[in-house]
Amino acid sequence: MEKQVDVLNVQVDAVTMEEALSILEQFIRDGRPHLIATANAEMIMMAQKDRELASVLTQASLVIPDGAGVVWAARYLGVDMPERVAGFDLSQRLLSAAAGKGYKVYLFGGAPGIVDRAKAMAEKQYPGLQIVGRRNGFFTPEEDELIINHIKASQPEILLVGLGVPKQEKWLAKNLARLGVPVVIGVGGTFDVMAGAVKRAPLWMQQANMEWLYRLLSQPQRAIRMLALPRFVWRVVTGKKY
Repeated sequence: MEKQVDVLNVQVDAVTMEEALSILEQFIRDGRPHLIATANAEMIMMAQKDRELASVLTQASLVIPDGAGVVWAARYLGVDMPERVAGFDLSQRLLSAAAGKGYKVYLFGGAPGIVDRAKAMAEKQYPGLQIVGRRNGFFTPEEDELIINHIKASQPEILLVGLGVPKQEKWLAKNLARLGVPVVIGVGGTFDVMAGAVKRAPLWMQQANMEWLYRLLSQPQRAIRMLALPRFVWRVVTGKKY
């Protein structure tokens, strides 16, 4: 495994996009189930109080630096974090690799209709992609068994789950062994973007690590959640942990 950085008790892997993709393909070849977490400042702040989420992140096979704040924190702490590895971009690169190498994919999450549109977009954008199953993210605990059995029967190598943080990470960790999928990733709102329901920041804002600002301006309802960012910076600078 690559070098890790302790960011408020969360071990984040200092990887580039290419290194992350290489590791994921290694996991697929290995065949055993691996949980990948996409850590940003908001998730790390949640983990300070949510012990179950903190435990999930500790057990994850790979924790990528999905957020400019995490990259800044690592560098502030004196560790060379090469770049931000955005979860959306990683999922798209993984789908592209899957199309070229024959990996089977399952999509789980999003509002009714969203995952269907995301599937259609992915199949159009990545010719040859095998999406062997899909399911929206609205379900009851009683439906867990049905969902797990359907995913297992579909035999994907890659499972993308968009249930939101921390629900997706907890669901995946709880069912990881039973699912038996080599690569499982919580992808948050990725299906919304793929379906065209939500737009990403312009490329220049992504490259300037200002995507958080675009999200805040385009989705003012995120303001309360965004308060995690200044608290995150303060705790990193002062070295305070809960």
